[in-house]
Amino acid sequence: MSLSSLYLAWIEDLPPRLNAVKKTRGLSLEMDDGVILKTDHYAPKAEGPHPTILMRLPYGRRGFGAVCEAYAERGFHVVIQACRGTERSGGEFDPFSNERADGLATLRWIEKQPWFDGRIGLTGPSYLGYAQWAISDALPPISAMATKVTTSNFRPVVFPSGAFHLNLWLSWVQVIEGLRTRPLATAARMFSGDIERRTERAASVLPLVEADKIAVGHKIPFWRYWFEHAIGSDEFWTEIDHSHRLSESTPPVHFISGWYDFMLDPLLEDYQRLVALGHTPYLTIGTWFHIAEELQRDNLLETIIWMRAKLLGDPSGLRRNPVRIHISGINEWHEFDRYPPGSSDPITLSIGPERRLSESPDSDGGDRYRYDPNDPTPNLGGAIFAFTGAGAVDNASLETRNDVLTYTGPVLLQKLTIIGQCQVRLAARSSLPNVDFFVRLCDVGPDGVSRNICDGFLHVTPETAPDGDGRLALTLKLHATAHSFLPGHRLRLLIASGAHPRYARNPGSGEPINTAATLVPNDIEIFHAGTAITLPTYKI
Repeated sequence: MSLSSLYLAWIEDLPPRLNAVKKTRGLSLEMDDGVILKTDHYAPKAEGPHPTILMRLPYGRRGFGAVCEAYAERGFHVVIQACRGTERSGGEFDPFSNERADGLATLRWIEKQPWFDGRIGLTGPSYLGYAQWAISDALPPISAMATKVTTSNFRPVVFPSGAFHLNLWLSWVQVIEGLRTRPLATAARMFSGDIERRTERAASVLPLVEADKIAVGHKIPFWRYWFEHAIGSDEFWTEIDHSHRLSESTPPVHFISGWYDFMLDPLLEDYQRLVALGHTPYLTIGTWFHIAEELQRDNLLETIIWMRAKLLGDPSGLRRNPVRIHISGINEWHEFDRYPPGSSDPITLSIGPERRLSESPDSDGGDRYRYDPNDPTPNLGGAIFAFTGAGAVDNASLETRNDVLTYTGPVLLQKLTIIGQCQVRLAARSSLPNVDFFVRLCDVGPDGVSRNICDGFLHVTPETAPDGDGRLALTLKLHATAHSFLPGHRLRLLIASGAHPRYARNPGSGEPINTAATLVPNDIEIFHAGTAITLPTYKI
């Protein structure tokens, strides 16, 4: 037992340790094309048989050593492997492209080992979860998966609603490159705010294809390849989309995510797909962001419980209901037999004069603002990839900008709980045919502080035809949430045309995103008639 695994067991209240562990590090596994991937094996020092847990990752094996040891101490063989082109594994790192072939080769190696007993579990967050889906249709009959803050299809993550998820990829390339070359220094930068500051600087570079040099100091081959081949290319994404592997034979899956995770909606699509196929997957969602400490703590315990139930036949630790979600506002966990928990009772609130948000019918009039990409509307908090500043924050600095509109409802007299995806109907007119819209729902407390609950984004191109008066009729879905607005609070709807650098700014010129260098301001009008938000409400 190491100090790190002892600490994990204590802070996460893990089940008792069952055995000591033998570690074999630096195994060389040959892939089908001859590339060598470095792999570690953690084996229980106890009479078997024991099931196996596999993790494949691009972030370095040592950082997950304590987690591997914690699993192995509780009766699991653990195989952890550095993806090609990362850490000491051979080949070139090309995100998503090799995880199917390399994962299958690794499975074949495991199946040949004398200690493998035919039972296997896949686990891990984010990219590790994608690597699970890549081989999910090739697992033996007794298998299980624990997918966390991830999805089987990354296209809507990279290009949500047609926009480019700039903050994510500028931050992620820093993490990938840093952990590959300077792991300790990069770990320090993650929690100092340095990655966020460098992302801000790199995001201001035009054309964007050159931003990699500011982010990491040199050109990134896959960054440039993606700009050339991934934008608007169905063929590019078809090769690395694994959503079709979800089927009637998919192993039991436990999905874990957070209401402020940028992959939440695609993860919920995977969940709903399995439900439609007749599965009963487990789903756990907290009020967490992508790398929240609470999320990391919770998923280790949940994974051990899940793997014991599905691989060892011990369901004693499983909760009664498959769905467990945290509802912010009231700060309570609730369990259900499905998600969403039955039919909602929708409420629609319209915008009106004096920046009001109410159940009153649509009214005439409207409000205007100018979006200037030379001074793009900034992002503040929310479902972003960040080590600092993600989640619910005070929106004051955003709401006072001239390029942001806010509409506020009356003081609530009773609790209002929403679960699921809110939807905004937007009636707008733009002086340019290329325009973006960002909408956000906030909770305004009695102290006047406005905190973001959920938001949505839409990239509009000339293909979206306006009516004869030049008006656009748009529908934006906000990311899923579960929140209670308490008595004494108010709802607020925010409307803008950017959230930079979370999403790449719309240059207004119509130039391709990778080579755009001309920035043109855009005059926007939001009409009261036709603009409203619909809330999926529940009695909780």
